[in-house]
Amino acid sequence: MNKPFSKDNTLSLLRQALNNPTATFHSEQWEAIETLVSRRTRLLVVQRTGWGKSMVYFLATRLLREQGTGPTLLVSPLLALMRNQIESAQRINVKAVTINSTNRNEWQKITEQLQRDVVDILLISPERLANDEFRETMLLPVADRIGLFVVDEAHCISDWGHDFRPDYRRIKRIIQALPLNIPVLATTATANNRVVADVQTQFGQNLTVLRGPLARTSLQLQNIHLPSQAARMAWLVEHLPQLPGSGIIYTLTVRDSQRLTEWLRACGINAHAYHGELKENREELEQALLHNQLKALVATSALGMGFDKPDLGFVIHYQRPGSVVHYYQQVGRAGRALSQAYGILLSGEEDQHITRYFIETAFPPQTHINEVLTALNQAEKGLTISQLEQHVNLRRSQLDKVLKILMTETPSPVSKDGNLWFATPVNYRVDWNKIENLKKTRYQEQQRMTEYLHTKECLMAFLARELDDPQGESCGRCASCLQKPLIPFTFSEQRATFAMQFLMQHSTQVIEPRKQWPTKEGFAGWQGKNIAPKLRAEQGRVLCLWGDAGWGELVKRGKQQDGRFDDSLVTASVELIQRGWQPNPVPRWVTCVPSLNHPTLVPDFAQRLAIALNLPFVPLIRKIRHTHPQKEMQNSYQQAHNLANAFAVEPWQGMQQAVLLIDDMIDSRWTLTIIAALLRQTGSGPVLPFALAMTTPNLN
Repeated sequence: MNKPFSKDNTLSLLRQALNNPTATFHSEQWEAIETLVSRRTRLLVVQRTGWGKSMVYFLATRLLREQGTGPTLLVSPLLALMRNQIESAQRINVKAVTINSTNRNEWQKITEQLQRDVVDILLISPERLANDEFRETMLLPVADRIGLFVVDEAHCISDWGHDFRPDYRRIKRIIQALPLNIPVLATTATANNRVVADVQTQFGQNLTVLRGPLARTSLQLQNIHLPSQAARMAWLVEHLPQLPGSGIIYTLTVRDSQRLTEWLRACGINAHAYHGELKENREELEQALLHNQLKALVATSALGMGFDKPDLGFVIHYQRPGSVVHYYQQVGRAGRALSQAYGILLSGEEDQHITRYFIETAFPPQTHINEVLTALNQAEKGLTISQLEQHVNLRRSQLDKVLKILMTETPSPVSKDGNLWFATPVNYRVDWNKIENLKKTRYQEQQRMTEYLHTKECLMAFLARELDDPQGESCGRCASCLQKPLIPFTFSEQRATFAMQFLMQHSTQVIEPRKQWPTKEGFAGWQGKNIAPKLRAEQGRVLCLWGDAGWGELVKRGKQQDGRFDDSLVTASVELIQRGWQPNPVPRWVTCVPSLNHPTLVPDFAQRLAIALNLPFVPLIRKIRHTHPQKEMQNSYQQAHNLANAFAVEPWQGMQQAVLLIDDMIDSRWTLTIIAALLRQTGSGPVLPFALAMTTPNLN
């Protein structure tokens, strides 16, 4: 039976949800709820972080359900956000459930609950919309009785968000299929006029927009430019303990999240890394931060939209984000229920390079798309991803990006049946003018972040203006308004020296031996999918990451400028091998990977290293044919086959003992894998790979 709907009743629910008997509606919060419940229309809410956007759809769901409607379907971008939402919904007796990759064992129970109409909100990621099983077993049975459709963090539906979640583009199809009397809500805190217009295009011109001021009264902002990572590491160790409460330190890459965490912990600061590659304890880390059990999470954007800790004392950016939209979204985590919180933007010399990489790789180039479509068109029976790798010289991540972009087009030029991909008879053309204009816009946004870093005007007013907030004004609290630092710029040179030493000592990487050939038929005369244990390399080591602060810079200079590796790299390698690695078995001789393009570079280094280790150097490996540069080979199949029958090993009477196999660079591990198999086949003892630097094909 339908129940009466009033502002007083809704206010009582709000106070119950917040456990606050004196709580009141924020400006336009009641208007948003009324628009959905009474007018049943489409609404975009653009309000500052902490305004209470989630309360709008929780309360609207409760009220619509009381009027007899079906469940709410909420598309939400992050699992961390979903967990927060489910906890909040429970406080007003709204039953919220989520379907995601981590709770597959609950899917059947949730399906039954949906069929019995005892679920109030179903939360899903945008990727779930692409899953055939989800669409058929869960979405279709309830599609005709959805009471409210919600798109949280709706800026992702706009063009600038497509590289983050391409599946957001599927939402347009759902909205177009919904009856006009089904209310639709889109919420975001980060939408400038361009993004609002794009969302309006997706949702239809009958979209009502409620937009409020974005300035945060408790947030104090400051910018500090420290080009070297060692300087920023030193600054953090000396000033982080003085900052209030717990907070978040944002990095642009997974690698920096991990390494910065190791440094802070080594200096006695209770910090943990948080990023998308964590498989198990993400929820535990979120809870630890929520309960102030650690000083900081050192996080990538995986901990961003929707993470709700009202008393978060600070947000620090280790590097400059690519746009004001990104920055405001993340810094807005701080100080929602505090009178004072800090937003500190650090930046360094690597910022622009990383952001440029993300911009340039956001959309696959035309050649990638053409190669994939050509391969699929030529395969009548379809191709798996592994089979595509044999036909197309692209990395798995590049293939995934191409296929995801193509699948979200309407109509789509590809289809999927089980594990097989097929081409469809769609004459597909990429709108490259649109993509180039988008890239141009992103570079402009990057430039605006650079200007923000160095501006003398009010920092909050700068952010508000960039987000087209009509009510932006000077805050009176930031470092620019006060004309003095909120936190000192200073740090000790000794601490920075320690940080640089840490970077050098902790850049070591493990080389895990490959255990399988690239195809199940075997490779280059070796039979079977598995590499026989007697042919495998042992676990090896890499001194550093290519181009990283410290040794990585020195390796890069030696290879690209000097034509010879510095003696200090020999010393560092000896230190790593004898004290850090201590390989077992102990190598008794040294050899190296040959090169036809740089015939002396690696042998010269390997010979000096052998002398320092007091071991014989025996250059018994020959390269017998030219190959393409391995860095041009993009996936495992192509990398291995580029090296097939490219090397030969000359027998040596002392080779039956363990050998240290030296190379300058390592990426795919196939060079070391193939040469190790040849060495073992020729009679050598265990092969222990060692390389100066590891290259990374992409930034995580």
